[in-house]
Amino acid sequence: MKSIKFILPVLIAFSLSGCGVYNFTGAKPVNAKTFQVNYFQNKAELVEPGIERTFTLRLQDLIQNQTNLNLTNSNGDLLYEGEIVEFRITPMTATAEQRAAQNRLTISVMVRFSNKNKEEDNFEKRFSFFYDYGGSSQLVGSQLTDALDVIFERITQDIFNESLAKW
Repeated sequence: MKSIKFILPVLIAFSLSGCGVYNFTGAKPVNAKTFQVNYFQNKAELVEPGIERTFTLRLQDLIQNQTNLNLTNSNGDLLYEGEIVEFRITPMTATAEQRAAQNRLTISVMVRFSNKNKEEDNFEKRFSFFYDYGGSSQLVGSQLTDALDVIFERITQDIFNESLAKW
């Protein structure tokens, strides 16, 4: 009975200390307290107004929600900057009448990430994702909102994983 009283606290201590390296989002700890997301300009050939603001806010929100880092406007320990470089709609499948049966919206974002405290983590990388929708649909209103939600969720999560989770 004495050995159980001794072993149980030791096992609990080891199991709790093993969880200290990662948080629930999978982000590894970084020597940073602040992050900065500069405004992502829209430099795509086909411009959809407002998506640059939406993307910038989504990236800020994701990092704030999944880490304990504080958002700052300048001199952040972690810096995210870049531009939207592609907004493209392409037909994916055709009908017998030579019309698009399905279209694909593809958005690509070039991201430059800098970590002041660990420069080997710095990168410049292109992130891209797509959304398929019916060929008879117009990409406006709720259809566009749904497409942007899916695409930006994936791209921002990929950026988070590359910069903080190291997946």
